[in-house]
Amino acid sequence: MSTAREQVRHELDAPPWRRVESTLMSTARAIRLAYDRRFEPLGLNLSQASALAFLHESGPQSQTALAARLGVGRAAAGALIDALEERGLVERQPEPADRRVWRVAATPAGRQLADPILARDVELRAQLRAGITREERQQLAQLLLRLQSNLDRVLQDAD
Repeated sequence: MSTAREQVRHELDAPPWRRVESTLMSTARAIRLAYDRRFEPLGLNLSQASALAFLHESGPQSQTALAARLGVGRAAAGALIDALEERGLVERQPEPADRRVWRVAATPAGRQLADPILARDVELRAQLRAGITREERQQLAQLLLRLQSNLDRVLQDAD
């Protein structure tokens, strides 16, 4: 008697939950959850920690630049900034050259979280990469970049 796994000869014959795209999506969700849990003791999630680390590293940024760096829309970035601002971790500063633009900067309290954020990131990345060689990571990165390029074309065609 053969199992369902043995009967599937090609990924196209596999049910949707066993295809490459589904594996990528579930892995991405799991990675996000792992980061959220890692940053939870700091009172942050991955998006908040990423924003603070970016602002610490790059200095004050416009909301648009921060949104682009985080890969979110301006509205989502605004909500993220609001939450961090309420906690005193970032502040909005007027842009001298354009009074319509506000720059977002990490406060001293926000900058104090940069080292713990980095330490948790380094530790989790080491755990996630365990047993995966540098060459394998490079190959995976190249494949994912090609997939991203294909996705960009698909999304452009949809517009």
